[in-house]
Amino acid sequence: MPSPPRTHLLTTATQLGHLLRTARKNLKLTQAQLSPRLCLSQNRISHLEQHADEISFKQLMVWSAIVGLELHLGEREEPKSTSAW
Repeated sequence: MPSPPRTHLLTTATQLGHLLRTARKNLKLTQAQLSPRLCLSQNRISHLEQHADEISFKQLMVWSAIVGLELHLGEREEPKSTSAW
């Protein structure tokens, strides 16, 4: 029985960069192998993995597809309050 897909809650660009790097490495793709598919240099991929806040939306969508990730957006859940009003 296949395991359900894992979901990652990202709240920072650093977490995004780490997730993209980990997904790339899990596929045994080097930055040099990824670079022509993203039309970016290997140096730029290295930079973006460290500074994911600079990734364009288009780059994020293509990069995600290449490494087998999907982007899901939803409303943020309200934290459950423990105080009584």
